[in-house]
Amino acid sequence: MTELQSFGLRLVDPSAGVASRRGGAGPSDHKAVTVDGHTIMVPVHTSTAWESPFVAQAPDGEGRSTVMRGAIPIASISFPRQPRFYAMQTFDGVPYSHIATLHGSDVLATTVLQTCIRYQSRTKTCQFCAIGQSLAAGRTVARKTPEQLAEVARAAVLLDGVKHMVLTTGTPNATDRGAAVLCESAFAIKAAVDIPIQGQCEPPDDDQWFHRMKAAGIDTLGMHLESVTPAVRQKIMPGKAGVPISRYLSAFEAAVGVFGRGQVSTYILAGLGDTREAVLAMCDQLLALGVYPFVVPFVPISGTPLESHPAPSPEFMKSILEPLGQRLAAHHLRSSDIKAGCGKCGACSSLSVYET
Repeated sequence: MTELQSFGLRLVDPSAGVASRRGGAGPSDHKAVTVDGHTIMVPVHTSTAWESPFVAQAPDGEGRSTVMRGAIPIASISFPRQPRFYAMQTFDGVPYSHIATLHGSDVLATTVLQTCIRYQSRTKTCQFCAIGQSLAAGRTVARKTPEQLAEVARAAVLLDGVKHMVLTTGTPNATDRGAAVLCESAFAIKAAVDIPIQGQCEPPDDDQWFHRMKAAGIDTLGMHLESVTPAVRQKIMPGKAGVPISRYLSAFEAAVGVFGRGQVSTYILAGLGDTREAVLAMCDQLLALGVYPFVVPFVPISGTPLESHPAPSPEFMKSILEPLGQRLAAHHLRSSDIKAGCGKCGACSSLSVYET
């Protein structure tokens, strides 16, 4: 799984299973693949994937396929089926798949606000981000209303057995940084269907927002560092680097006090330039606070400034994930105990298989 996420996968039949995603926020240029009972997101549209040594044969009638490396069969995989809710549209005529999409095998995810104050400026944009691509391609809408989100969430639970939901957002301002948008969205969803929700945003300017998000129905919180050292943050995401790491750490501490240990997480993209030692040192700080550090391999998304940046090697990822899995266990933090969100899903990283 670690090798697949680093190298990517070539597909004999690209139409197999859930449609892959190109561009947009979240796991983009990926396809959901199930290996040994674990559903992971594997790059299929990146330059790295086009040169991958791994090839997935056309699936059989049950959706099973064989991954080949040259002439050698490596593993048996399957592709989650297209969800039934994708065939529907909202009362106002918007396809459900433009409102929220299936991530992994049982997670509903959406970018509530598809625009971002940082994305509009070449000097401030996160160099890895493709949040505007799916909007430009007409595959989504700029702002999902609370009513639309509630409608789609209820259908996804009833028709496809979705287990939890992720609400992320572009950063609309330099104050609440999206927390208000998440609150109104979560409140509407919870009124329509009982589903655990993770909200994701940058640290708001006021810690009281954590209490408001919790009261609105958000069960877990994600505030994503992406990179862990100031120099790399300034180079890769100059706008977001304006929120210093010290503010993230104080926000993490305050948020854990509201949501509980293990129910606050952060995304760390390995391969952007941070050393193994720097990543693990930051993970140690996060674990001490009760924060789950979800370390994922960087994926160079087509059409972004970093589209030609190399993906991290499997050896580099293993050198981080193996000791991190041991440290998670020592702190009694496990992905399976997270109520909702990326860490619980685990599809964008093989971290959960290293948890001991």
